Amino acid sequence: MKALIGAAILAASTMATASASPNLSYTLVPFEKLDGWQDDNHSAALSVFRETCPDMSDYHWQTVCAVAGDVTDARSFFEMFFQPVLISSGEDALFTGYFEPELSASLTRTPRFQYPIYGMPKDARQTTLWHPRRNIVEGDVMTELGLEIAYTDDPVELFFLQIQGSGRLKLPDGTFKRVGYAGSNGHGYRSIGKELVRQGVFKAHQVSADVIKSWVRNNPEAGHELLMHNPSYVFFREVNDVPPNKGPLGAMNRSITRLRSIAVDPKYTPLGAPVWIEKDGNDPLRRLMIAQDTGSAIKGAQRADVFFGSGDAAGRIAGRLRDPGRMIVLLPIEEAFALLPPEADG
Repeated sequence: MKALIGAAILAASTMATASASPNLSYTLVPFEKLDGWQDDNHSAALSVFRETCPDMSDYHWQTVCAVAGDVTDARSFFEMFFQPVLISSGEDALFTGYFEPELSASLTRTPRFQYPIYGMPKDARQTTLWHPRRNIVEGDVMTELGLEIAYTDDPVELFFLQIQGSGRLKLPDGTFKRVGYAGSNGHGYRSIGKELVRQGVFKAHQVSADVIKSWVRNNPEAGHELLMHNPSYVFFREVNDVPPNKGPLGAMNRSITRLRSIAVDPKYTPLGAPVWIEKDGNDPLRRLMIAQDTGSAIKGAQRADVFFGSGDAAGRIAGRLRDPGRMIVLLPIEEAFALLPPEADG
């Protein structure tokens, strides 16, 4: 009887909308209104969900996580224990992509490998605002600190490694070393793509990671100055506990999965939550993904960065992605209805 009452409430309220603030609203959406839901590989999404749900401390999440371990019908599991919620803060949805760069590198400086990948300085950890990029790259603030993890042969790829926050280093002997985000100098990120548009070099629709890289390499002096336009500088740490065949660590300190993990704004989307993606554009994507990462540029309730994997091919796809659509978070039923005011839940 209790289950029947709950089902009746759910059916009656499934499209109810509530506003928690003037710019934030929650809309309950039935599963049958998720475009392409029935065609997805729910088992693949469940496998990724299991990777990080044990780290979610909320009681309701812990409950569904405990059930997830014994599930054989993944689609029924999501439909039985979750309620899709469209969370909006008033902005249009935007999907971008990210990837794990793969750089050629050496553990020692050589005539080819000249550009250091640095660990986090102690002084930078102890202040909110450390030296800007120019001082680090052109000055001597890193001299004698002994924080060189490795050296790469391409300052442009190193710059984009810092934007991505993690990557794999391919060493001369064919082995790999993985590095992950350790911290930054505290300066805000400034987009060099927007700066090229501001200077009139490109139109906004022309800018992509590949276009920027090519322009910087073809214009060495101006390209160097363009990189210095971004004062933010990211430091790294060695990641030795993740096999090279698995994805890099996300914000939940677990490996993320190609085309099943997304970066979100945790202010709106709980880390570890399943999220239904309806990405439009040239290559529409309808897929259940798991919010396992964050990013400094990922801000807003309808904002997500899709992880495309490692290497140049993934990078080319991720760099071109900038598409509209909508994202719908799957919340445990009790949490979903707790978002609605009393008069909205019957």
